[in-house]
Amino acid sequence: MGKIKETSTNFANKKVLADECSEVYASNIIGGQWSLAICSWLINGKLRFGELKKLLPNITERMLTLQLRRLEESKIITRTVFAEVPPRVEYELTEIGYKLKPIITELEQWGKEHKEIVKTSE
Repeated sequence: MGKIKETSTNFANKKVLADECSEVYASNIIGGQWSLAICSWLINGKLRFGELKKLLPNITERMLTLQLRRLEESKIITRTVFAEVPPRVEYELTEIGYKLKPIITELEQWGKEHKEIVKTSE
């Protein structure tokens, strides 16, 4: 499945909904499984690419790179490159990124409760 073309009706509908509904706008930014997982790890502080890769063993390097770029473009994380050999790069949540902490904590709690409900109804 490819990227939604900006000329498609689906794209237009998504844009209107995101413009009118802040919850949808926010979920479009952090809604992917990898974006949320990356933010969850960065809540605890700065991490390097290799550290994130170890914490997310099922993500490919390409996908991690794409997700980090996307989060950086959305001003959720910052990328700091240190002038060293070999180069050292650290990723950290921005001020607005750190404001996700209570949301992520609530999502975690909700997820645990929901799993239990589903589990007991089987």
